[in-house]
Amino acid sequence: MSEGRPGALALVLHSHMPYVEGFGTWPFGEEWLWEAVACVYLPLLDVLDGAPVTVGLTPVLCDQFEAMQGEAGERYLRFLREIRASIHAADAKGLELGGETALAAEVGRAAGDYVQADAAFERRGRDLLSSFGALQRVELWTSAATHAVLPLLATDAGLKLQMATGAASHVRRFGEWRGGFWLPECAYAPGLERELAEHGVSAFCVDQTGVEGFDQLRPVATEAGPVAVPVDWATVELVWNDRAGYPAHRTYRDYHRRTVHDLKPWNNGGGAYDRAAAEALAREHARDFVRRAGERLEKGGLLCCALDTELLGHWWYEGPVWLAAVLEEAPRAGVALVTVSEGLELVEPREPTELVASTWGTDKNLSTWDSPGVSEFAFGARHAELRTVSAAAGAAEPRAALMRAARELLALQSSDWAFMSARELAADYPQRRLQSHQGALDAALAALADSARAPEPEPDPRLRDLAPDLDLASLTTP
Repeated sequence: MSEGRPGALALVLHSHMPYVEGFGTWPFGEEWLWEAVACVYLPLLDVLDGAPVTVGLTPVLCDQFEAMQGEAGERYLRFLREIRASIHAADAKGLELGGETALAAEVGRAAGDYVQADAAFERRGRDLLSSFGALQRVELWTSAATHAVLPLLATDAGLKLQMATGAASHVRRFGEWRGGFWLPECAYAPGLERELAEHGVSAFCVDQTGVEGFDQLRPVATEAGPVAVPVDWATVELVWNDRAGYPAHRTYRDYHRRTVHDLKPWNNGGGAYDRAAAEALAREHARDFVRRAGERLEKGGLLCCALDTELLGHWWYEGPVWLAAVLEEAPRAGVALVTVSEGLELVEPREPTELVASTWGTDKNLSTWDSPGVSEFAFGARHAELRTVSAAAGAAEPRAALMRAARELLALQSSDWAFMSARELAADYPQRRLQSHQGALDAALAALADSARAPEPEPDPRLRDLAPDLDLASLTTP
């Protein structure tokens, strides 16, 4: 790194899950959450403690973590102890009978992951939120309530509902918030920083890849106050690239090839997965990553490498090993690791400059969430927002009906439904979720419109455990 201009590496882990708790199980539904807790979040807690890493926790993910302190946690443990244990045993036996002894042995080894996840969950008192809050040196960021693509929201009131609810939940759960905010899908539009500033945001990530003359290693001070931290895609792609990134190596576990019961004992090269060889390679790739980051920082700057947290352990099984090795190797190689806040104290942001509308999605634009192929989600969410905002302006009673309508709106605004549909990841699950929330919203708004005649029974204001810190003032205050 340059002696004249300070430089540092900021790792940002964006942690998010659509609200699936209680909405289906397998193949689409809350088993996604159980898998993520077992294979991503519990292992990462051990890796992250004491490391200067920035971790974004979306409010909707935290809603589900909170629910796991109750019945949802019991279902998670039954999933580990009954479902995961039995299918590993069945597939190991089947492979052994078929003469695939190496594959059978790997299935047996992988079963231990879930035994460890069971023990870790109990050891932490079934309380993931407190576990994240207790991490030393880690900087926690929040986000919009349900990961809505903010530039696509139709009204100021709808934007305030997402922002205020998200910020309130984070402060209530973690006691403080330093202003770090993850823009869902890194979706930015000029002027958005003014709304961010009003809700206490001090820093956010932005993807300006491909913008001519833009310095990707220099944060930007916006006129409204919040600092935009560019995501360095050249560094991100070392990891987040399904063709040329580290996870594509033939030695790593193949995410796509499955056994009868959906287990993954093969490597990307087609042979039996070798855990020891994969761990050794992950450490080698960590050294390569640190070396490349050091080269990128030769002239100084803030190198922000932002990754979806679920890449580490779910999509890329060896990801937690790689991350732990990066955290160990960077100091040895002279690469300074910092949280985003620490990086902004070290690297002075440049003067306000124009940022380009962008996302970190396909073609760096909004097409994944706002195009003909996903029009039912885009227009459905906007129509719901306009109806809810209009209804709230005319009547705030019965309060339970307005609260339920607001929560159904938040659920509809999630970016995940359009993403799943665009990528064909979950059959008709996103469409069914869209229709379900639209129907419940209609019922809540009908009760609100008929407020002169007290409805019997009054609508349940809750939507399972979604948005317990709902900020209705965003809808009811002019």
